[in-house]
Amino acid sequence: MLQSQLSSINQAQRERLFHIDFRLYFLGTINRYDLESRFGIKQAAATRDISLYKELAPKNLEYDTKAKTYIQREGFEPLFNFNNNQGLSALLYGYGDDFVMSNSAFVPTEAPTQLNLPLSDILACITRGIHNKQAIRINYLSLSSGLSQREIVPHTLVDNGLRWHVRGFDRQRQKFSDFVINRIDKPCLLTGNLVTDTESKAADLQWHSMVELQLVPHPSLKHPETIEYEYGMANGLLSVQVRAAVAGYVLRRWNVDCTENHDLTAGGEYHLWLKNAQALNGVENFILTPGFLALKGNSGIE
Repeated sequence: MLQSQLSSINQAQRERLFHIDFRLYFLGTINRYDLESRFGIKQAAATRDISLYKELAPKNLEYDTKAKTYIQREGFEPLFNFNNNQGLSALLYGYGDDFVMSNSAFVPTEAPTQLNLPLSDILACITRGIHNKQAIRINYLSLSSGLSQREIVPHTLVDNGLRWHVRGFDRQRQKFSDFVINRIDKPCLLTGNLVTDTESKAADLQWHSMVELQLVPHPSLKHPETIEYEYGMANGLLSVQVRAAVAGYVLRRWNVDCTENHDLTAGGEYHLWLKNAQALNGVENFILTPGFLALKGNSGIE
C-alpha cells in the first residue's frame, strides 16, 4: 500500500521525501530550512513535504518545540531502502548530484587519502567509449613494457580500492585485460571502427564467471569471534560471490591469506583466511592474492 502511494507521487517530491527520510534516519532531525536550502524551494512547499511525510509515516517523527525542529521518534522505520555504499558516500561527501552548490559531509568523517584520481578528460573519453561501444586508441605506460600504443575496447570501470582501472579487450595481446586509468595518456575514440563480437563484453569469460570465496577467521587469531562479529559471519563463515576478473583485487584488498595451510601470519595483518583455495583455479589474476606463490605450488594453479 505504501509503495503504491509513493509511486503515485511525482519524482521531485519523492526526492524531497527521500531527503527527509535520510536525515531522520542518519541524523535524527529535519526542518523546513534543510529542504529549502537543499532543493531551492519556498517555505510553504517545505511545509507540505513534511506534512506529506508525516501522513505516510506518522510514527517516524515528532516536533520538538524547544529545538523547533522535527526529530526521529522511537520505533522509526525508514520509508525508503538505503544502499549502504550510497549512504556512506552521502555522509562522507554530501550528495553527489549537487554540482550547483558546495557539498559537505553530514557528520565528521575521514577516509583514507587518495594518492591519485583519474583525470576528467581521460576518464570522459573512456566512458564515452564504454557507453557507445567504441574502441579507443591509447598511449599506455606499463610496468613490464614501458610506453606503448594500444587499441582497446573498454567495457567496465573497476575500482580495486586503491586505483581505478578500465577493463576491456586489448587488440595487441588479443585478450581481455585491466588498464590502470592513470597510466593512460592521449585516449582517442576510433569512430567508424568495427567492434567484433569477440571484443565485446559478452565474450569476456573472466568477467562473467562467478567465484565463491569462503572466508573464515585466520586460524592464528586468539579471538576469532571478533572477526566473526565484525564481518557478520554465519557459523564462522562469510561466503562471497565475486567475478573471477576481480577476485584477486578483493582478496588483496582485504589481506586474505590464500595459502592452503594458512601460513601468512607475520605481523598479525592477516585476519581472514580463504578456506577454499581451490576456487581460484581458473582465476587469471590470482597472482595478486596474498600467498600466490604457495598457491601455485600446492593447488595446481598454472
